[in-house]
Amino acid sequence: MRISDVLSSLCDDFPAVTPSKLRFLEEQGLVEPRRTPGGYRQYSPADVERLRFVLRQQRDRYLPLRVIGEQLAALDAGVEEEPVLPRLAAADGERTGSAVPAGYSVASLTAETGVEPEVIAQLLEAGLLRESRPGHLDAWARDVIVAAAALTEHGVDLRHLRSFRAAADRQVSVVEQIVAPLRSQRAVAAEAHASALAGEVGELCGRLHTALVRSGVAGLTP
Repeated sequence: MRISDVLSSLCDDFPAVTPSKLRFLEEQGLVEPRRTPGGYRQYSPADVERLRFVLRQQRDRYLPLRVIGEQLAALDAGVEEEPVLPRLAAADGERTGSAVPAGYSVASLTAETGVEPEVIAQLLEAGLLRESRPGHLDAWARDVIVAAAALTEHGVDLRHLRSFRAAADRQVSVVEQIVAPLRSQRAVAAEAHASALAGEVGELCGRLHTALVRSGVAGLTP
């Protein structure tokens, strides 16, 4: 397969992928397409599935390429991949996949993510993490920590991530205004409707934010 064929195969799941992205992943040693005598790249079906794995791990788990490379090496050695469960809200606002966890302790997050407690403390100080009760973080803390740690590998200072919290809080305020009339009602059905609506509108806010960032990033390269 040529690069154009690979892009066509991946575009439904990864519409933002570009030829330069494929070349970059090759430079990082994550995929090794064959070269024709004329120097053109040729990808096998196995190469495409390898690319799909890399892109999925970046999108769904926010993993840095170094960690993804280690996972690929493990897969090459015959170690089975841990399944990725859906994490987004469905169209009706209900969360898909497994139930949302009640929260995490700092110790459990350190063990699960491999991020040092000092980094978690800095994220707490910056306001990106919030305690659900003393010594425990809310149910989304793992996602925040993994994404923040990946950004630091690109040289982003944790203090500069405060703007992400401020932007998220503004979006939450928009959602809160929309569901406020339903929350003021005491009926059980109204509470369920408010919960579903909040999830759906929150998901739309996330999609809009993602689209705007992708649009801006696309303008950074020729």
